[in-house]
Amino acid sequence: MSNAKFETAIGKIDEAHAQDPNRVPSAQGEQPYELLYSNKMSEYLQKCDPDASDILRIAVRAQHLRRWEVPRNSYAKNKAGYHLWRAYLKKRQADLAASICLQSGYTEEDANRVAGLVRKENLKQDMETQTLEDVACLVFLDDQFEEFEKEHDEAKIINILRKTWGKMSKRGHELALGISMSDHARELITKALADE
Repeated sequence: MSNAKFETAIGKIDEAHAQDPNRVPSAQGEQPYELLYSNKMSEYLQKCDPDASDILRIAVRAQHLRRWEVPRNSYAKNKAGYHLWRAYLKKRQADLAASICLQSGYTEEDANRVAGLVRKENLKQDMETQTLEDVACLVFLDDQFEEFEKEHDEAKIINILRKTWGKMSKRGHELALGISMSDHARELITKALADE
């Protein structure tokens, strides 16, 4: 059962997401992209782990916290630039999430745990971190993949799909195979998994 500090933290995270100037169409009309993304993250968490702790639920919801403030094009458009951008975002988003937790009445220990999850520490060893990674990969496949695959050549897409698949758990794989997608997207996933 959720409590007041959890509701406060989620509310503050959603308030931040609602400030995203990037708007996208949705069933409820135009919405800030990061608010829509965070809701999809929470929906997939419910599928992955219906009994997830409030700490994991907060970390999942904070995954892209204020990400639009640091656009990808603020770093070099190469592999090194991409990795620097992602590393900076992980730290920044973790720090912002921890701050919201403290403001919402969580202990420093809980706030640090949320931050560690947002940074995806101990992936493969920590079940909550693995669940968060599964959720992020599932949202990528469900929400971003078809647009992404239009922008890159097939070899790069297949490589990215293999890396994505490798980061996921068996449960994540099961959920991924159930995602509705175009025939072409499904064909690319089949090719990516052919050698797995």
